This record gives sequence, C-alpha cells and structure tokens, in this order.
Amino acid sequence: MSKTPTPGRSTGQKIEHAIEKALDPLATALKRATKPVHAPVASAPGKPGLQVSPLAVPFPTIPPIAGVEIATARAGFYKHERDDLVVFSFARGTTCAGVFTRHKVGSAPVDWCRRHLDASDGGKDVRALVVNAGCANAFTGKAGADAARRTASEVAKRFGCRQRDVMLASTGVIGVVLDDRKIAARMPDIEAGLDPDGWAKAGLGIMTTDTFPKGSFAECQIEGHTVRIAGIAKGSGMIAPDMATMLAFIVTDADIHPSVLRALLGLHVRTTFNSVTVDGDTSTNDTCLLFATGASGAPRIGRVGDRRLKAFSAALDKVMLDLAHQLVRDGEGATKFVKVTVDGAASPASARKLAKSIADSPLVKTALAGEDANWGRVVMAVGKTEEPVDRDSLAIRFGPHQAASDGAPAPTYDEAKMSAYMKRPEIDITVDVGSGRASATVWTCDLTKRYIEINGDYRS
Repeated sequence: MSKTPTPGRSTGQKIEHAIEKALDPLATALKRATKPVHAPVASAPGKPGLQVSPLAVPFPTIPPIAGVEIATARAGFYKHERDDLVVFSFARGTTCAGVFTRHKVGSAPVDWCRRHLDASDGGKDVRALVVNAGCANAFTGKAGADAARRTASEVAKRFGCRQRDVMLASTGVIGVVLDDRKIAARMPDIEAGLDPDGWAKAGLGIMTTDTFPKGSFAECQIEGHTVRIAGIAKGSGMIAPDMATMLAFIVTDADIHPSVLRALLGLHVRTTFNSVTVDGDTSTNDTCLLFATGASGAPRIGRVGDRRLKAFSAALDKVMLDLAHQLVRDGEGATKFVKVTVDGAASPASARKLAKSIADSPLVKTALAGEDANWGRVVMAVGKTEEPVDRDSLAIRFGPHQAASDGAPAPTYDEAKMSAYMKRPEIDITVDVGSGRASATVWTCDLTKRYIEINGDYRS
C-alpha cells in the first residue's frame, strides 16, 4: 500500500512519489525483497562471492555404502581453488538405471549414458561414474562426444572394465568442449584417494552456483538385511526438471535388477525431482543415476511386483524427495521455501500443470519475496493455463489462512494475520479449482534480485 505524501515535499519529490505509486506491484515487491541483510552471512564453499542460502540444511552423516568408493580432485575447470572432479568406483556386478533431460539439446554425457543404459544388457555391470563441474560439455558436437568417449576410455583402463561400464555427467557452462586431458591427469590422484567415506567431499565437488552441498541417507530392511541408500545432488538455477534439471547420484547396497531400478526411478521422479522448480528453465544436462551394488547380503530382487520392494521403495522416495527439496532451498537468491498444492482438479495431469503455473510465475514469486499475500496473482497463474477451473468455486489459502473462497475474497480474510504468516521462511499455498478430485504438489522458491546478480555474473 502506498504511503500518504508528507507535507513539505518538493515538487520533484511529489512527482517521484506519483511515479512510484503508479508502478506495477512487481517493482514494489522487488524493492521490499532486496533490502540489504545486516546480519553476517557465511560464504558458500562453491563459487566465490556467493552467500550460503538462508534455507540451507546441513549435510547429513552418510556411512559407507558397501560396494562403492569415492574420490575427488581439482582438475582445473574452475579458476579458483576447489575440487571439480568426482569419481565413484563400484564393485563388480553393480547395476544401474538413469533418467535424463528431455531437453532437445542434450549434452554429450547424457547421450553417452542414455545410449549404454538403453542397450539390451545395459546397466548390468557398471563400474564407475565420472562427474565434472565447471564445463557442461553440451552443444559441443562431435568434439564433445569424442571428449566424453576418451574420458570413459581412460577410466575404463584404470578400473579394468569396458568403456560402456563407465557413466559420465557434467555440469557448468554450455558450449565449451570438455578438456578430458585435465581428467586424465588427475586419475592417479583419484585412484589413490578412493574412500568409502567420500560422500561429503563428493557433494562439494559437484557444486556450481550451489551454496551448500546436498546429501541424503536412509535405511530399510529386505528380509532381515539392513539396506542403505545414499545420494547427493547439485542444482541451484536452471531448475524446472523435465527429467530432471540437476544432477543426482544415488547408491544403494541392495541387489536389484536394472529393469526394477528403472521402474522405481520412473515412479518416484515424477513426484520428487520433476515436482520442483526454481526458475522454469530446464537444463541440457539433467541426470539422475541410481546404482545398486548388491553388497548388503540382501536377496536379489528381479521383479517389479516383488512385495519385498515396498520398504525399499519408500526409503528411496524419502531420499529423492529430500534431495529435491534441497535444490529448492538452494534456489539462486531464494529466501522462501514454498509448497504449492492444487486440489479439486479434473485430472492429476491438470493438477500438476496448474501447480507448476503458480510455482513458475514471476509475479507470484516476487510477491512471495516481498512477503505480500497477493492472491490475485495466484488467480492469474491458475486462469492462464486453460485447464478446467470452476471460477465460482475457486478457493485459495496461504497456510491456515483463507484468502479466497467460492470465487471471491474470503469473508474471514484477515490482513494482519496473513502479513504475519508471509514473513515465515516456509510458506504453503493451497488452491482448490473446483473441477474434480485430483491433486498435485510442486515445491518452489521466491524470486529476488540476487537471482539476477548470480546469473548476470555466471561465467566469471
């Protein structure tokens, strides 16, 4: 709401005030959202100059996962001092499945992994994973593909396996060919540094504009055997997965056939990594890989309908959702973690489109940054989708507070309570569109001036 002009203002001040009052609310929201933070903020361990997200969570304690060792090194893809190369070494017989971006300009590592995992016996004996940060090796043509192949060849020689048994992933600047010589030069250090306790270093090594490393861990039982699941992920901007805008690597010591791993990934990706958005942009390098070493001693599971999968499936979903939420918490410039739920939709697909429309809207996200419960922008985001919506039944809540009901402002609307709620770091928005019984949930963050600053300075 605009302030009343104070007496004694100059003509210039009055004109300035009139202009400010006439501006779109977007400008006001941005102004409120970008006030300087006076409390000291820790520097991020990744790119210099970034501050750790106020929504950050600590990296968990991840015990060794039987059948996998990890090492990190500085290959030099970044100018500053940091590890930017991560290598996983897997026990013989490790199975693997992956889901990848559907972006039309997929990267060379994505092409490599997809081709070999889609082969008739793909994913049955994967022995290594090589991840580099600082160079996406995307939109690099034959030169990029050759660099990926040479990387796999070098690692295969050292680990005593076939090239096809080496998975690859890259993240960083698009349009730069990977200098695979930098990876080859560090392989002696990688081999010497392989460690089953390397999860925390790996989480740091794959970061780009991330401000904190992301990890998750869970356990379950398969016929009396304790099975472990651990994962790391990276992603902060260019996050609007269409499997999946980020990199995620999950390892379990369960013994599971590749086809079962594929089914589990397909099941859980939709409601985890594909249900988060930071800025609506999908990456060229999205990769989620799931490895099963079989070293826990639990019996092998070779069928999707096996009842013994129930507990494992729940634990895997927990790890994936935790990692997906951390991506949003580290959204570039984010100060709010936001859960958007759409109820009463005509179908699950419709509910998802409606929720994504709200979560991706710059106007909604800047209002959240400005701590403004501008539910009119939610109405806008719902109506523009062309999905079935009953206008006269539309209802909107921010947390427990009703903003709209029956297609109009709620008679119980309380501005003071709503304003107090919007100051919270975690916000729930629930919309009932009155067209059916389907629901969907998407997680997002607010949009602040810091997002512009980070991306305006991305290549430096």
